[in-house]
Amino acid sequence: MKIAVLVSTGRHPVSGAPRYSRNDAAALAIAIDIAKAQRAQLDVLYAGDPANPALAEYLALGAPKVEVLNTQGDACAALGSRLAGYDLVFTGTRAEGAFDSGTLPYKLADALNVPIVGAAVDVNVTKEGVEVRQFMPKGLRRRVRTTLPALVAVHPLANAAPRYAYARMCEGRVAPVAASAPADKESAAWSIGPITAKPRKLAAPEKRSGHARMLGATTTESRGGSVVIEGSSVEKAQVILAYLREHQLVDY
Repeated sequence: MKIAVLVSTGRHPVSGAPRYSRNDAAALAIAIDIAKAQRAQLDVLYAGDPANPALAEYLALGAPKVEVLNTQGDACAALGSRLAGYDLVFTGTRAEGAFDSGTLPYKLADALNVPIVGAAVDVNVTKEGVEVRQFMPKGLRRRVRTTLPALVAVHPLANAAPRYAYARMCEGRVAPVAASAPADKESAAWSIGPITAKPRKLAAPEKRSGHARMLGATTTESRGGSVVIEGSSVEKAQVILAYLREHQLVDY
């Protein structure tokens, strides 16, 4: 079994220094556990500049080697040709730097012609394929099963605890590999720059007394309208229809 983890680099929110992506670090932690359980081959790949100092931090997080596809062209095309024949590919949902579009996992799955499962918080390899527990809004979760080969995009809130060890950073190595890829036509339309804070609108100071503010928070003002209790269902419907016509909510 062959497993690949695609990593990217981010920046510290305060200092702006290059660092590893926490989302990709969670994907790497999950892949390491699966590779140990399945006795599989694990490869960590990065497409970009091999001189980026943040790549060495993935060695400290458990990657034995980071293979860097040294290309200035389309990263998806370079990764697609390199990942042919892998059973399971892990990525983060999106990068912390560069374009941050979150479309690379979907483009890569389309290029490899494999199914993709996004927002994964738990991943288990079974005899039938892979079982993924997905993150859903409002705290919901659902389980999805698919056959191998497959691509799994790991959610930032995944059940993974990456462990940093400086000794592993000294033992591992970053291995640049020359890769040819066509020029990325979309990159010309992007402009990369530092994030600027948006101005805040200042609210006028509250001049009401504390008692008035308490009454405003605990009571509701009447906004008009009427409550129809008596009458048949037809009469009640006519009242509603008249209200809709009065406020031009219906055309007839």
